[in-house]
Amino acid sequence: MSEINSHNRGDNAANAALAQRRAALAILAQAKAIDIVGGMSQAGDGVDFIELRAPEIGLVMLRGRIGGDGALFNAGEATVTRAAVQLASGQTGFGYVLGRDREKARLVALCDALWQIDSKRQSLEERLLTPLRKKQQERHALGQAQTAATRVDFFTLVRGEDDR
Repeated sequence: MSEINSHNRGDNAANAALAQRRAALAILAQAKAIDIVGGMSQAGDGVDFIELRAPEIGLVMLRGRIGGDGALFNAGEATVTRAAVQLASGQTGFGYVLGRDREKARLVALCDALWQIDSKRQSLEERLLTPLRKKQQERHALGQAQTAATRVDFFTLVRGEDDR
């Protein structure tokens, strides 16, 4: 029984690490390339890597569901760029970004590979991911405020002659 529990703890730790990696990739995918470059320059020195997959531009099919749970339908296509790199230490990173930004895809892949190194993760979190997350939250809050400022509430008044 203890063998099963220790196996589950290992799975939970792996799932938590995977969720953290996904969250980091989501932040990087939404960031601007210039912000990633700035954060990486603060996070450390140059890194030796090889491109396993040079940045490529392609299309993906966007699918949707009516009401969130209806039948799937094809909504259209979106342009994406992907890249894969491998560090000299063996970690492989992948970058997928919306749009046609080859350099950003390469940077995201490099950050993904670096994030997998325990000794680099904390520095990336503090100097790159946390500032990017804060900037994205501020941008989101500004968008929410601008939307709220243009909000119109519609209501119906009951006229007296309709009560007969």
